[in-house]
Amino acid sequence: MEKYIIKGGHPLNGEVTISGAKNAAVAIVPATLMVDGPCIIKNVPNIVDVMLQFEILEKMGMKITRLDETTIQTEKGTMDLESPETFELMTRLRASYYFIGAELGRYGHARVAMPGGCNFGGIRPVDQHIKGFERLNSYVRVEPEGFISAIAPEGLVGSHIYFDVVTVGATMNVMLAAVFAKGQTVMENVAKEPHIVDLANFLNQMGADIKGAGTDKIVINGVESLHGGTYSIIPDQIEAGTYMAAVAACGGDVLIKNVIPKHLECIGTKLEDMGVKIEMYDDSIRVIRNGPLRHTNLKTMPYPGFPTDMHPQMAAAMVLADGSSHITEGVWPNRFRYAEELEKMGAHISVFKETAVIEGVPDLFGTDVVAHDLRAGAAMVIAGLAAQGVTTISNIGYVERGYEKLVEKVCGIGGEMERVNE
Repeated sequence: MEKYIIKGGHPLNGEVTISGAKNAAVAIVPATLMVDGPCIIKNVPNIVDVMLQFEILEKMGMKITRLDETTIQTEKGTMDLESPETFELMTRLRASYYFIGAELGRYGHARVAMPGGCNFGGIRPVDQHIKGFERLNSYVRVEPEGFISAIAPEGLVGSHIYFDVVTVGATMNVMLAAVFAKGQTVMENVAKEPHIVDLANFLNQMGADIKGAGTDKIVINGVESLHGGTYSIIPDQIEAGTYMAAVAACGGDVLIKNVIPKHLECIGTKLEDMGVKIEMYDDSIRVIRNGPLRHTNLKTMPYPGFPTDMHPQMAAAMVLADGSSHITEGVWPNRFRYAEELEKMGAHISVFKETAVIEGVPDLFGTDVVAHDLRAGAAMVIAGLAAQGVTTISNIGYVERGYEKLVEKVCGIGGEMERVNE
């Protein structure tokens, strides 16, 4: 069993470079199925989810070539979309559903294993994905064996789609399918996250006609084909935010490089409320904490609000703040499984429905904890770095789904952390 062992209690100092955005990459990689000719993707994060997707593409018949550490080229060969090996790999992947939009758009049919990935105590809903695909003139069926199949026997046709709720996954997935739909597709009440803009920019670079990404209305004029090209994925907002929260919890002075500062404004503003100093530059951000942390309140919301994917990491800092802090979860109600693990380390957290009330403590103390999901695992790492003594984190496969070279980067800014096999 793989575990992290962290010797905490040290401030963090130095520089860390952020990798490509996981949440953008997991949609852009399946989108290469839609491209005719070589497609070169730069700033690819070397994380489990993304590497699984490339493995799936390879099993389907794509030629995958690594050009350097962060650059990968894809090119279609003789394709087999329904290889049993691909289905098994998809069950390990939360973002498997993006293959539906890419396959349905390019080939007019798709059959994909239901998403795996993080466990939030329930199945991630795909009803808005289905609604969008059906509005584009396809038939969708959720099979009892754990598959989703979709087919458009008469071809996809553009339509007006109003989503019942703001959903990142459905916005990106339906966008993929609509690229090749005849006529115009108008999507309203869509999500506005940076990775949605990145997917639209990638598709437009390859010849799509998408306008409005980053607003609540996206207009897509269907095209007949996409051509090859080169594209660089944006930096990861959540990885950067995780290191910002780590400095807040541990104290220190860290320059976080290869970021888009605008994407981090909501996180930086909240940390400033807690007494952390934030300096923003063109493509980097400096985080300094050398005094006590103040309590604060936050509510997660769709972008440009505070991101749900930063909720547990902020909680790991808030447990060390003076006074009483509140976190209200407005996106994923089952985010709170990290609370029981932080309490093992001495935190005082009470959860009432969608709100956690955090009473600050002077110190955390190292112990054995579990990563229940990707971002909860990141919170355990932050808590371990801030705690007195040794923390052992198990179930780290979740964490490695979203953080590239985590041990190396943490050690590079003064943390004591190792990955062990027991």
